[in-house]
Amino acid sequence: MAQKFMPDRRVHEGMTYKQYLERTKEESEQFNPDKLSSEEKDRYNTIRLNIQRMSRIDKSYEPGIDITDTAEKIEDNQLWMVITENWCGDSAQNLPYIARIASLNNKIELKIVLRDSNPDIMDNYLTNGTRSIPIMVSFNDQGDELFRWGPRPKAAQELVSKLKAEGFDKKYFLEKLHSWYAKNRGFDIETEIINLINKANLIKKTI
Repeated sequence: MAQKFMPDRRVHEGMTYKQYLERTKEESEQFNPDKLSSEEKDRYNTIRLNIQRMSRIDKSYEPGIDITDTAEKIEDNQLWMVITENWCGDSAQNLPYIARIASLNNKIELKIVLRDSNPDIMDNYLTNGTRSIPIMVSFNDQGDELFRWGPRPKAAQELVSKLKAEGFDKKYFLEKLHSWYAKNRGFDIETEIINLINKANLIKKTI
């Protein structure tokens, strides 16, 4: 069911993509690997790896013609809220694309909120009853939901579901998932966002 953003406008106080990157890098530097538990070391290593993933995409990604054309035709203000955490591999593989696409039009404002410190927001956007991330939700100025996307491209989700059904462990399907992301280079997320924008009739059609 479509949701409105929080009446206290807490979403508007979320982080920009730049602030999110800075926060993530600061957190990674606060860890002392020599004093970490096994679980904490896994988190530290994952965050460091996610920084590398985001940096690589930020440096190499150039939006395609179709997504650029679609984003530039948006005429009304939108707020794109992304719910995520910096340890999430799917987020590291998708958030840089979302941020770059949002930057194509100054009518789009991107705000990032953290899942674990905003459970009331997260619980409005569950995936099959789980707090899967990242979730991106677009709102208009009145706070009405326009569309939502996540937690990963459809083809990536189908790959994970297939590998789980075949009995492969988490390490194996994550390896295959990130290999899929590397080869896809943002093509599917571009296509899915274009379809969502068009389905919601958010761009003016030229005659």
